[in-house]
Amino acid sequence: MSKFLTEFKEFAMKGNVIDMAVGVIIGGAFGKIVSSLVDNVLMPVLGMITGGLDFSSLDVKVGDATLKYGIFLQNVIDFLIIAFCIFLMIKGINKLMHKKKQEEAPAEPSAQEKLLAEIRDLLKQQQQ
Repeated sequence: MSKFLTEFKEFAMKGNVIDMAVGVIIGGAFGKIVSSLVDNVLMPVLGMITGGLDFSSLDVKVGDATLKYGIFLQNVIDFLIIAFCIFLMIKGINKLMHKKKQEEAPAEPSAQEKLLAEIRDLLKQQQQ
């Protein structure tokens, strides 16, 4: 049992797992903010544009079941906003990573390094 707990501790303390946990927590909070934005700002404005239509009350009765497609529409809008924000965030991160790679590109060798490379090459030729 001790070995199992040690392995679990090593797994849980890896940077990727902790980063993922932080991402999940922040993502959950971000999801609540977006849901609030959609429910309390966007949908009422969309309702005003459509003549006072309340999307959350849109439903259809099929037999004994009630299909609440208005709430589904709100959730689709939530998803689209979250997906768009994540797209923008990933695009920004990729742009920063690309800049970082360009900055890390090896610089042109100095005159001294070029001279040492020439000497090395001449010594190799003499040995052959």
